[in-house]
Formats: sequence, C-alpha cells, structure tokens
Amino acid sequence: MLSANQQKRISSLSMKKFRQKYRKFIVEGEKMAAEVLSQPNFPLESVFATERWAAANPDLLKPFLHKFNLVSESDLKKISNLTTPNQVLLIADMPETLPEPALLRPDICLYADGIQDPGNLGALWRIADWFGFSALFCAPDTVDAYSPKVIQATMGAFLRVPTTEIALPDLLKALPEHLVMGAVLDGTPVFKVNPPEKGILVIGREGRGLSAEAEALLQLRLTIPKHPLGGAESLNAGVAAGILAAALRRNS
Repeated sequence: MLSANQQKRISSLSMKKFRQKYRKFIVEGEKMAAEVLSQPNFPLESVFATERWAAANPDLLKPFLHKFNLVSESDLKKISNLTTPNQVLLIADMPETLPEPALLRPDICLYADGIQDPGNLGALWRIADWFGFSALFCAPDTVDAYSPKVIQATMGAFLRVPTTEIALPDLLKALPEHLVMGAVLDGTPVFKVNPPEKGILVIGREGRGLSAEAEALLQLRLTIPKHPLGGAESLNAGVAAGILAAALRRNS
C-alpha cells in the first residue's frame, strides 16, 4: 500500500527543484529497472513494484529486498510518469559530484548547449555511450538531465556516462587542452578533419543551433555536408550529434 506521504514525495521528483532538494531521481519501466538492478553498487533508495513483477524477477529483487515496497497497479499508476502500463519504479540517488573534469580520461566529450527537448538530450547521452565519450556536460539552460523523460530516453546510458551542469567557459578552464568543436554552416566538412585526441563536441539547441556564446568559443568549426539533392534546412540535434560523433571516431 502506497501511503499519501510516499505518493506526494515521489510525485514531487517530477520537478527539478525537488530532485535537487532530495538528490533523488526516478527510473521507470521493466527494461530500465532490470538494467539498474543488475548493478550491485548502484545507489538506490527504494523499489516500488507490483506483485506480478516481483514474482517474475526474484533474482533481480533479492539484493534489494530491504528496499522493496509492494504496490498495486493502481497505486503505481499514481506515481508513474509513463503513459503505458508500468510494473516497477525505482528511486535512485543522484551522484553527489562528477569527478573534476580535469580528472576525466583524456578523450572526446559532448556538451549540450541549451538542448530543450528531453528526447534529444537522452539521445545525446546514448550517443556519448555508444561512441565511448568520456562525459556529457550540460549548459545551465539545458533541460535537467535527471528529469524522468530524459532518464527514460537514455535507455540506460546514464549508468555509464557521467554528466553534470557547467557553463562552457568554466569547462574550458578545467579542460584547457581540449579542442572545442561545433557544427556551423560555414565550417570544414567533418569527414575531412583529422579527429583530435582530446575534444569537446558542442551540440546546439533544436532549430536554433549553437548559442552565440558557444559559437564564439569554437576552435574548430565543422559542418555536415548536405547532398546536392538534399532539401532539408537542418538536422535534428541527436541526428547531427550522431553523424559528427561517427566521423570523429572513424579512425578508432
């Protein structure tokens, strides 16, 4: 049985100010829950699940029985952010801090410059995961990385790629040897560029592209060549990031 206080607290985690207050975030869905529960050292506060899910996943649940709360499907629906029927919801601890940027392994990382769409930020996180980037950094005006929709869109990438919110000038101070790259219309075709060993790939907002502040800090201006028969004005942020990442990783 879900108490009124539990329902109120869990529902509050849909808002950024309460996620920051409690340092907690929500993970939902059977696939996502299974991936999280397979990580024995993942900092987890609570597991809320139906009897049917618990009966079907005894091995996953066993290490977390002391954190398990049995709830009905109707109670779970009250706290779920999913539109499809759900069987399990986790309350996870947000990382206290990301390792100092200068301590991250020297490699390429992604920087989300004002990304507003949760699906696009989740896609960037997955791209960073797929291509083995060291981190995903977010501008202060980017959508909150720990919102339920972003976490859902990461498909588990949040477990493997660290993230934090930081202004680009501050990140450059911490990573002075990293080359700042971003896509602009008048840049060098990305397929003709020799990929750097250390870099920050800046991805701009949907429809707007890079902010003026970010563009002014670029050290390598890239472009994704459009085919002569192509008619689209622009690419989705996630699609553009994927193409750029593949090009920058082509030698590895």
